[in-house]
Amino acid sequence: MRVAISNTAPTNSNERKSMKRTLLVLTYLSAFTLAALAADDKKVNPDNTAKNERDRSGETQTSGDQSNSSADLKTTQAIRQALMKDSELSATAKNIKVITANGHVTLRGPVKTAQEKAKINQLAKSAADGAQIEDQLEVTNK
Repeated sequence: MRVAISNTAPTNSNERKSMKRTLLVLTYLSAFTLAALAADDKKVNPDNTAKNERDRSGETQTSGDQSNSSADLKTTQAIRQALMKDSELSATAKNIKVITANGHVTLRGPVKTAQEKAKINQLAKSAADGAQIEDQLEVTNK
């Protein structure tokens, strides 16, 4: 299909009809392509349903359980700073949840290796000033 580009408007009705058909075909093709791309995006669903249900059950600590007491906030901040300073930890490990409530620290989230898990526990214990640490970290090997 050839499309002529001109600086002047089409002069006869056949040219106008041809241009309308071309625009219509291009519009349909664009819409079809976008619909196909959207359908592909919907097929990629991570299966984290079990984790979401676990978090809603109230049986595990979530970020909403973080205490606002100055001592608990200070503990969480100290652990988070220790994690950020360690250049050997992956970005995944640095993004774990650190939740402190009533002097009890919960560490949750994915880490890449058992070594990272051990390192995080070590950093948390040294930064937490004697707070009890509960390790709920998960090694994902990803």
